[in-house]
Amino acid sequence: MSSSGDEAAVGGPCALHLPRGNRTTIGRSWETVGVEAVAELPRVGRFPAVQPGQPAVERITPASELLAYRGPTACAAAGITYRQLDYWARTGLLEPSVRTTCPAGAQRLYSFHDILILKIVKRLLDAGVSLQNIRVAVTHLQSAQLADLAGLTLMSDGATVYECTSPQQVVDLLKGGQGMFGIAVGAVAQELETTLSRLHAERTDTGETLVGHDPGDELAQRRNRAV
Repeated sequence: MSSSGDEAAVGGPCALHLPRGNRTTIGRSWETVGVEAVAELPRVGRFPAVQPGQPAVERITPASELLAYRGPTACAAAGITYRQLDYWARTGLLEPSVRTTCPAGAQRLYSFHDILILKIVKRLLDAGVSLQNIRVAVTHLQSAQLADLAGLTLMSDGATVYECTSPQQVVDLLKGGQGMFGIAVGAVAQELETTLSRLHAERTDTGETLVGHDPGDELAQRRNRAV
């Protein structure tokens, strides 16, 4: 049975912070320091729709605010089960920012930003980070702009999650001699854009369903025509 990430929290007090000497800590006893904005994420989407008033060559990218994704698509892109997605939404770990289940019968809609956080949560859980610390990290990631996350690296020793905004901060953490793993958020975002460009999306302004471009599907169609 797949874990929903609802195991009891372990380790010390929850924290998300920078290495000693130049750090941002999310918690009661630390001040939150803003993260300087970085360049916009690369545009790699291949959705066939265009924004109103734009030339036909200008395509909507998966990270656009004009696009949202249903629960099954979010699960496929983040590598989680629907049971995990549903549990995290119901317990408030990560609710969809585009549309919840209200009105009754409507499907949840997740933004690119939401799914990026889901993907990071999955990696933190797999690395053994406690749900208590993950909740703090999620709150911080939700409050950050998507462009700000592109230059961010999350480091963790399994108990504490550190936010690094420069290579030197990563080096400083590794010098501590403790076992660490890192998540380059910008690289995860680029990977997610490629994945979502092959999946279905929904326009937030018109409700239109957009079919992603999957090169594998095109190859299969060509083979079928050749038979």
